[in-house]
Amino acid sequence: MSTATVPSTTATTATTSQTAKKRAPVRPGRVLLHVVLATMALAWLAPLLWAIYAALRPYAETSEKGYVSLPDTLDFDNFTNAFTQSDMTHYFVNTLVIAVPAVLLTLFLSSMVAFYVSRFDFRVNLALLLVFTAGNLLPQQVIITPLYRLYLLVDLPGITMSGKLYDSALGLVLIHVAFQSGFCAFVLSNYMRMLPHELTEAALVDGASVWRLYWQITLPLCKPAMAALATLLSIWIYNDFFWALVLISTGENMPITSALNNLSGQYFTDPNLVAAGALLTAIPTLIVYFLLQRQFVSGLTLGANKG
Repeated sequence: MSTATVPSTTATTATTSQTAKKRAPVRPGRVLLHVVLATMALAWLAPLLWAIYAALRPYAETSEKGYVSLPDTLDFDNFTNAFTQSDMTHYFVNTLVIAVPAVLLTLFLSSMVAFYVSRFDFRVNLALLLVFTAGNLLPQQVIITPLYRLYLLVDLPGITMSGKLYDSALGLVLIHVAFQSGFCAFVLSNYMRMLPHELTEAALVDGASVWRLYWQITLPLCKPAMAALATLLSIWIYNDFFWALVLISTGENMPITSALNNLSGQYFTDPNLVAAGALLTAIPTLIVYFLLQRQFVSGLTLGANKG
């Protein structure tokens, strides 16, 4: 009797709990939270959606009916014209020549600094990390004049087309490495401190060199953090316009962000064409993010449950 009653009682309890969950009233706070989140999402997406809408419409139609109107024609002519008129292929190559070495050098140098300050105990560790991190606290606009004069004084005959560090891709690579290394060293040092020191001690006992500790043991364990930083660095360096404007004078040497200037005329600018060009320049950053999305999210959430 009792064995037959237990399953029935359990099933009744489960059914009752499920019914109670279904009938649970919706809390006003949760509704307000979803409304706020939806509003913020729309606010962030509104400029992008508006740019897409404008880029798909001919300028003649918007100038006649206004931008706040229903379209008669939606096509991709503005995208085609923007790509050809601005010579984006050439500027994409310029950007790759700058961004790829800058990202790789920044990750390599900052990881070595992070390895030193996190895996070895010396008195200058904290001071060294503070020196690298302090570079991110200095506004870029403060050093425009001395940096500009310094780039003009550095001669590189046979290395750059201009013969100087100024007006060269190498100059942009170096300034990006200098400004981004502090942030990357800070993030990687915090992550490397989470790694068990027993790994380093065991490798030292086995006779491993410092380079092997760094390259073959510590660095492979930092792949999530490195992928997250690589994503951020690629987007930041790709979208840079300030340093290219200051340190590049020849139009053909500028990165993709400056290609939009080719779409602006002296007396007339087509806003729809510029919107299409801006959307085209954003495609590579989206590709990088989607390719590294899993590693990027996992790298940002590292240590969230620690302690």
